[in-house]
Amino acid sequence: MEETKEIERSIIKRFRKEIFRPFVRAINEFNLIEENDKIAVCISGGKDSFLLAKCLEELRRHGKIHFDLEFILMDPGYHEEDMNLIRENARKLNLDIKYFDYDIFDQIKNAPSPCYLCARKRRGALYNKAQELGCNKIALGHHFDDVVETILMSMIFNGEFKTMMPILDSTNFEGMKLIRPLYYVRESDIISFTKYNNLNFINCACDVTRKSSGKRKEMKNLINTLKTYYEKADINIMNSTYNVNLNTIISYIDKEKENDKR
Repeated sequence: MEETKEIERSIIKRFRKEIFRPFVRAINEFNLIEENDKIAVCISGGKDSFLLAKCLEELRRHGKIHFDLEFILMDPGYHEEDMNLIRENARKLNLDIKYFDYDIFDQIKNAPSPCYLCARKRRGALYNKAQELGCNKIALGHHFDDVVETILMSMIFNGEFKTMMPILDSTNFEGMKLIRPLYYVRESDIISFTKYNNLNFINCACDVTRKSSGKRKEMKNLINTLKTYYEKADINIMNSTYNVNLNTIISYIDKEKENDKR
């Protein structure tokens, strides 16, 4: 129990500037949490979602807004050693996680776009479980680097400019929202947090992704290359989503009206 308390203290003391402040900034800036929300924190087993769970616990404990939390983990077909590590980390971090099975890995292994299909199936299963528990929001552990990588992936691979939003209304689950409270937290600081506390989490548990480099890894490498030319390249890629000048854009898509604006 003392180990858990030391980890919790490190979030609001040692890593207050790097983790807790940007976490709170995102919540306030995008109004991610409202009075009497019940939020399902989606644990994947990795460092990001476990940190998210502890940050939300700290906010619930010390913040001014009243909200409830449920911690859920969908087992898509993890290897036994991965599940053992997840359960050990849940014990170490004193998280009461509700586990449920949904065998996705077998369904996607021969799909032409396995990562895309997996993400869609995961999201639906998580929304279902969250609703079953009476939640109105799900929280995912995507961080600053995920956002910047997504912007570049959309531009390079899909030829469109879009970002990973900090809050979204579900299109298939009425009244449900998705939030990303780690929106401004850098992955390097999450890694520093895990090393400081001697924590060890699973990385990607998907055999499909393990066999290939993956587009996200390519984007990480590209961003690191760009930062050798300009150290704030990743910050400005993020900032570009706040500063779109429509007078210099050939056309844009208005999703609400479902037509191009030229």
